[in-house]
Amino acid sequence: MNEAVILISEDDPVLETDFAKEMVRQMRAIDTYGTYDDWSIAKILEPFVLTKEKKREIPVIGDPDEITLSRVKAFYNAISALIEKECGLMAVPMLNLTHEGFGRSLITVGKLVVMDKTLRDVHRFGFASLSKMKDEADKLLSVALEIIGQHPKVAGM
Repeated sequence: MNEAVILISEDDPVLETDFAKEMVRQMRAIDTYGTYDDWSIAKILEPFVLTKEKKREIPVIGDPDEITLSRVKAFYNAISALIEKECGLMAVPMLNLTHEGFGRSLITVGKLVVMDKTLRDVHRFGFASLSKMKDEADKLLSVALEIIGQHPKVAGM
């Protein structure tokens, strides 16, 4: 795969959002060897941006690699952290994937399921642009917060 093309600009306004900062925090949390310590925010988030051409280059045969799985976990962990920040209740992400790259991601708050997302072709997990990734996260976040608002007693259990 050709990694020479830079898809995220260092001055992209999305990099200043709470979501991007939380994504970087989550990615650095899973970086046990300190590889990301000297990397810019854009470079850390670069693997989340996959053009159609890049997606076509990724085979869906075999198990998804650990790096890809960690990116999926980081994405849903970041959404959980933002839910906690907004409503003050603990949000717990759960990810269940088969070795073929199919599964489900859930986020619960108390006894309430606030997000339920079916995952397919995790091998090719990524977004067309950084802003599309943020839009998806914002959509999931707003729906989760709306569900919490509708059922506060269940969320508080």
